[in-house]
Amino acid sequence: MPTAAMTIPGGADPVPVPRAQTVREDGRVDLVGLNKAEMAAALIAAGVPEKQARLRAKQVWHWIYHRGLTDFAGMTDIAKDTRALLAERFVVGRPEVTQQQVSTDGTRKWLLKTDDGNEYEMVFIPDADRGTLCVSSQVGCTLNCRFCYTGTMKLVRNLTAGEIVGQVMLARDALGEWPQPGEDLTGEARMLSNIVMMGMGEPLYNFDNVSKGLGIVMDETGLALSRRRITLSTSGVVPMMARAGAEIGVNLAVSLHAVTKDVRDEIVPINRKYGIDELLKACAAYPGANNARRITFEYVMLKDKNDSDEDARELVRLIRKYNLPAKVNLIPFNPWPGVAYECSDDARIARFSDIIYKGGISAPVRTPRGRDIMAACGQLKSESEKLSRADLDRIAAEKQAALA
Repeated sequence: MPTAAMTIPGGADPVPVPRAQTVREDGRVDLVGLNKAEMAAALIAAGVPEKQARLRAKQVWHWIYHRGLTDFAGMTDIAKDTRALLAERFVVGRPEVTQQQVSTDGTRKWLLKTDDGNEYEMVFIPDADRGTLCVSSQVGCTLNCRFCYTGTMKLVRNLTAGEIVGQVMLARDALGEWPQPGEDLTGEARMLSNIVMMGMGEPLYNFDNVSKGLGIVMDETGLALSRRRITLSTSGVVPMMARAGAEIGVNLAVSLHAVTKDVRDEIVPINRKYGIDELLKACAAYPGANNARRITFEYVMLKDKNDSDEDARELVRLIRKYNLPAKVNLIPFNPWPGVAYECSDDARIARFSDIIYKGGISAPVRTPRGRDIMAACGQLKSESEKLSRADLDRIAAEKQAALA
């Protein structure tokens, strides 16, 4: 059975871990997640004459990624015998939906299942001027951020490029946003106008699949979502940040959440490997960052942990020290069962925000969305595993040892 490399962080660097790829019972290959060159090669391998393969791949690409078609029979500019061959050898898949929930505020959450039986989540957040899809990059998570529900899960595996792109395509299905003949919706006209790689997992520990998946999403002949409307969030995988800026080129968000070593070591343990100063230097060097494309620092507000006036002033000092084009998103902590932290009260959050604003840095307070369906920031966790508190502590210790 063929294998594909998956990376998780080891003692010093990502370690390749082979895993078996799931093969469909009918032997057909899913075309979602293939880039143009791979699609042409797949068609040639299936028996499409090589001289025709590039044109046929271009046509199939258009139907799959621009029109959202899943049935080869509807690809009317392709000969019937070729359509029959495609249907025999290939599928155009979507993630399997295990559960759908809709919050009282309109937020939607999907629990999705992979072909090998693992579960992950994605969330759509509608606003008056935009609609944002929160996309997952891993089943579980490599890291162990103490305030994050996803961090209590083991890393099961990386999501493939197809599984990443599939989330966007499934959301377009659900929202009815594939253009019809004669219609050409722009990103601005769609409900789904923005993507944030802020779901389950650390995107920069699944770099190749995230890069490939977002490349398909941004391709102007396909899903055609502008890179200025996509944000990738990292907890601080410093060695991969410059590469992400150069090769993917989307907006950067950094899960900072603390301004002192002791506190960040506790709540974002990757800080013990890549400290605050090292992280901020990488932010300062991020390709394309400027006042028009500011770096976003995510900062979850934890009562009596990281929310003092001194913390706010230190945050301003650090941003000024590294001359960062930045804004700060203040996130009221979203609780989950068994967590040891509490959310800062409204007055404290307002005071924290005011200090940052007076320091000349934008610091909006994010309105919690989807709390009633556990879809808010830091609450995503599939139901693949039911673990005891002792199991969760053991997993945390194992992750911490790997990052030591």
